[in-house]
Amino acid sequence: MEHARKDWNDIKSNDSWSIFKIMSEFVEAYDRMAKIGPCVSIFGSARTKEDNPFYQQAVEMAEKLAAKGYGIISGGGPGIMEAANKGAKNGKTASVGLNIDLPFEQNYNPFIDQEHNLEFNYFFVRKVIFVKYSQAFVIMPGGFGTLDEAFEALTLIQTKKIKRRPVVFVGKEYWSGLMQWIENIMLNVERNISGDDLNLFKIVDSIDEAVEYIEDFFTSHSLTPNF
Repeated sequence: MEHARKDWNDIKSNDSWSIFKIMSEFVEAYDRMAKIGPCVSIFGSARTKEDNPFYQQAVEMAEKLAAKGYGIISGGGPGIMEAANKGAKNGKTASVGLNIDLPFEQNYNPFIDQEHNLEFNYFFVRKVIFVKYSQAFVIMPGGFGTLDEAFEALTLIQTKKIKRRPVVFVGKEYWSGLMQWIENIMLNVERNISGDDLNLFKIVDSIDEAVEYIEDFFTSHSLTPNF
């Protein structure tokens, strides 16, 4: 018991020091991101290869958003994230990478602006930065991490913890099964959401349609940070 008490005290001590590490990540990220201007986050799989049509769509999406004056934020890694940053580079806009330290998959892609390359140890700090500085969220096909980011944004919008922002899912065939389950089971059977919640996002196949949806939204909403 005495040994267990000592271990517990060590844990409490480490927890106290970790608060300062968390604070430092927030302070640095807030300071650097506040200087960039309006951005759109593009989420998607790290495993998507360059010859995949979704990779090419992500490049096109970033280029067209750049032409409208938006910077591009990605998770900083390979796959769809790389494609987003490549499109940002092609479009000569801010190319931001919010990289997370992982034991696999994640490494910097070469298309991030050096001054906009941020590294995080904590997923929750990184997600706050995604949400705070994104004017819109584009969800390309991806895995658990992509779903986590998408539903984080939707939950915060639904609960009015952040301002309303466009959330666009790209790839109707990819997302159709999930969307049918949300409507048929989550809404119609279990009533765990309201019908209005289905209006919090849009599903498209066309990159032009996604960009138009984002642009139309900001004809009547401001481009300020989320909170």
